[in-house]
Amino acid sequence: MRLVADKTFMTWIDTCSIPLKERSSYIFLEYGRLDVEEGAFVLRDSKGSRVQIPVGAVTCIMLGPGTDITHEAVKLAAAVKCLLVWVGEYGVRLYSAGMPGGHRCDRLLEQARCALDPDLRKSVVYRMYQYRFDEPFSPGLSLEQMRGKEAYRVKSIYRSLSEEYGVTWTGRRYDANNWSSADVVNRLLSTANSCLYGICEAAILIAGYSPSIGFIHSGRPRSFVYDVADLMKYETVVPLAFRYASDHRDHSESDVRQECREMFRKERILERIVPLINSLFEDRITDPGGVVEPPAFSESDGGFYSGADS
Repeated sequence: MRLVADKTFMTWIDTCSIPLKERSSYIFLEYGRLDVEEGAFVLRDSKGSRVQIPVGAVTCIMLGPGTDITHEAVKLAAAVKCLLVWVGEYGVRLYSAGMPGGHRCDRLLEQARCALDPDLRKSVVYRMYQYRFDEPFSPGLSLEQMRGKEAYRVKSIYRSLSEEYGVTWTGRRYDANNWSSADVVNRLLSTANSCLYGICEAAILIAGYSPSIGFIHSGRPRSFVYDVADLMKYETVVPLAFRYASDHRDHSESDVRQECREMFRKERILERIVPLINSLFEDRITDPGGVVEPPAFSESDGGFYSGADS
C-alpha cells in the first residue's frame, strides 16, 4: 500500500499489521531523523514534516543515506526485536547491523547444523547448484563433480556474454590492491558484484541467518553472502556489467552502481532473495517452543519511505 503524507513523504507500510507474523518484511528510510514519540517510531524530514511508523509494522528498518537515528529509537528497536540495518541506496552497500536475526534463532541453528553435517551440507549445495542449472542433474554427483559442472557453466556464460556484447574476455582477473590494472569489464564486474553482495547480506540478516556460515564458500566473514549472490548474479549484475562495457564509453563504477540500484528497485530483488534462501533449507526449518513465529515474506512485503525532495 502506498501512502502520501505530502510531496516529500511516501511509504508502502500497512499501519494495521501489528502481529509479528503479519508485519511487513522491511521498510527503507532515507533523508530523515528517526525518533520515538508516544511509543512509536517517527520519521521527520528537514522541514519538520513527520510520519509515524507503528512499532508492530515492520521486522526490519533499513536506514539509507541521509538518515539519523536517536538513542531512544535504537532502544525501542531492540525492545521490540526490530532489526536495524545501515545500508547504501536501495541496499547496494551494507555498512552495519544491530541485533542480526534478533526475532528468532532457529534458522541460524539450522544453518549451522547443515554446514557441519556432511550429508546435509551436500543437500544444500545440491539445491544451490540445481537452482542455477536449467536442466536437472543427478543428486548422486560428488561435490567436486558439481563444482566442475558449475565451473564449466560459468565459463560458458562469460563466453556467451562476450560474444553477445562484443566485449573481449580473457577471464576473471583483477587485483584489489591495483584496481587500475584490470580491464574495463573486470572492473565493472567487481563493482556490480559488490552491489549484489550488499543487498544479499541485508537479506541474510533480515531472514535470521549468518553471513559467515557458507556451504560452497567457506572461511570468510561473508561466505554465505557469496553463496547466495552466486544464485542470481549471472541473471542480474553480470549481464549489466557486460552491457556497460560494450558501450565503449568511459563508464565509471558510479554509473554501474546507480544502474544496479535501479535494477534492485524495479525487480524487487530484496524480496526475492529471502524466500530463495529459505528454500535452501526446505523441510529443515522448524519452530520449536519459545521461538517467535516468523513474518511471511510474500511478493507484497517490503516498503520504501523517503523524506527526500521529490
